[in-house]
Amino acid sequence: MARNVLGGELATCGTDPMTGFYRTGCCDTGSEDAGVHTVCAQVTAEFLEFSAQQGNDLSTPRPEYGFAGLRPGDRWCLCADRWAEALAAGMAPPVVLEATHARTLDWVDLADLRRHATTQR
Repeated sequence: MARNVLGGELATCGTDPMTGFYRTGCCDTGSEDAGVHTVCAQVTAEFLEFSAQQGNDLSTPRPEYGFAGLRPGDRWCLCADRWAEALAAGMAPPVVLEATHARTLDWVDLADLRRHATTQR
C-alpha cells in the first residue's frame, strides 16, 4: 500500500482529468516512473505559465496522447523535482498532502509542502 507524506494511505489526487504516472488518479510511483510524478498539485495559471517556460507545456491539448490540457484548478500529479523547482522560483502550486506520495520527501521538505497545502475534496 502506497503511503502519503503524512504517513497515511495515499489518497486519490484527481480523476477529471485522470492523473498519475499510471493514470489511476493517484500519484503512485514505481521503477518505470523516471520523472517521479508524486506531488498532487492543484495547478494555478501562474504555475502553468512557469511550467511552459521551463519546457513542459501542460496547458496545450495533446489529443495524440489523450491529453486535453490542464486548466487552473485541475489536480495533477507533478514531478517532485518540478514542484521543488517551482518552489525555489516562488511559483509552487498548492498541494494535497493526503494525495502526495511519501517519495516526494526525497526532494522536498514536509514543512514546505505544509506551507502550500490545500484540502482534499
